[in-house]
Amino acid sequence: MDQTIQLEILGLSSNHSQSGSFTLVMGEVGGSRRLPIVIGMFEAQAIAIEIEKIIPNRPMTHDLFKSFASNFNFSIDHILISDMREGVFYAKIVCKNASKTVEIDARPSDAIAIAVRFDAQIYCVSKVMSEAAIEFNEDDERKEHQKQVKPGRTSGSTSKVSDSLKDFSLDKLNQMLDKAINNEDYERAARIRDEINRRN
Repeated sequence: MDQTIQLEILGLSSNHSQSGSFTLVMGEVGGSRRLPIVIGMFEAQAIAIEIEKIIPNRPMTHDLFKSFASNFNFSIDHILISDMREGVFYAKIVCKNASKTVEIDARPSDAIAIAVRFDAQIYCVSKVMSEAAIEFNEDDERKEHQKQVKPGRTSGSTSKVSDSLKDFSLDKLNQMLDKAINNEDYERAARIRDEINRRN
């Protein structure tokens, strides 16, 4: 097997060039390279709500996978971003139980959404890192930090919404949080939850 590099999730930012998509930024653990992966809105939301620890009122697809695996005594050993062909990333979910280990092909966005639910390590083969990663220096880091969007948010109207939330009482905010979760509007739920946290 190729040499692998461990990655961590650094953040999600809205993708201005492709409407409805997000850039998931993965960082090399103990290194300066960044691996940006363009993912869809649903997968971005699935990753963000787990990072933000928002509990949906019904299980999402990746939560269902976790329940299914747990009930059949499978765990996720790790995720491997295994290949990149013509700009498309490929991944494997490495599952195991007491008697065997199985590799399942997956899109990296789904694999990572599952990894965060199992607290599984994420790796990338070194060949993919050398082809697709971007080397970051300290100046880039500062610029990137300034424009990075917290998981589960899109830029633009976010600050306007946050400002308007200040006008509501804590009780009202808690009601709004319940409503946003019931409506599966996790982006709004994350903003309301942040406003509640700011007051506590």
